[in-house]
Amino acid sequence: MSPTSTIVDVRGVDVELGGRRVLSDVTFHVDAGEFTGLIGANGAGKTTLLRVLLGLLTPRAGQVRWPGDAREQRRVGYVPQKVALDVDVPLRVRDFVALGVDGHRYGLRRRRADTWERVEEMLDAVEATALAQRRIGALSGGELQRVLMAHALVSRPEMLLLDEPLANLDPGATSDVVELLARVRDRQHVAVLLSAHDINSLLRVMDRVIYIANARVASGPTDEVVRPDVLSRLYGHHVDVVRVHGRVLVMTRDARDEPVDEHPDLVVD
Repeated sequence: MSPTSTIVDVRGVDVELGGRRVLSDVTFHVDAGEFTGLIGANGAGKTTLLRVLLGLLTPRAGQVRWPGDAREQRRVGYVPQKVALDVDVPLRVRDFVALGVDGHRYGLRRRRADTWERVEEMLDAVEATALAQRRIGALSGGELQRVLMAHALVSRPEMLLLDEPLANLDPGATSDVVELLARVRDRQHVAVLLSAHDINSLLRVMDRVIYIANARVASGPTDEVVRPDVLSRLYGHHVDVVRVHGRVLVMTRDARDEPVDEHPDLVVD
């Protein structure tokens, strides 16, 4: 695969939920090996867009194309925002990760040596080898997140989707996860599409931003998207992009023409 080949091409996607337009004429693409940030406030439609990409939600208009291969589900690894696991589940981490290879099969199975080799490779890729024999239900939040990444990667997808993996993390943990994902992207040759409301932590590794607001998106390099003219068109009203002390804040205005900090943690160095 060429390093500039397109993995997924989204064209004119519209989605309505409960009579409300959630996505409107959404168009963007993700190329092989790219690290892309899907940025927007809570409720902006980030998870809905990920569900469309996963084939879990059918848009009312538009299309999601996977050039060269119609079996898109085999090309995507997914890390959800929340996973509820019973602390008493007697399942080891290595067995849980192996389910990413053969979990679609029923009944007892004897796994082949190459499956365990892939499990070990992916646990090493997310720096979680030491967790292999732990019970999945006994992991901390940060440990579970790494294991979920390994589970998503073990089928060798071309793109890894992560829904708000940085939510509720402190700055140090956020930086660790972002740097880890950058290493995974480089070593596993996988594109990363990560949804978040804070762009700051992604700037050093992000190749492209998909900024979502008002049910629409603007996509491209960060310095071409996070600008007053682009975001004003996206929101449908005037938006200020304020630079102060090396920080950039995206500011909208309320009905009294008072500035409102739309993303208080949206910072661009």
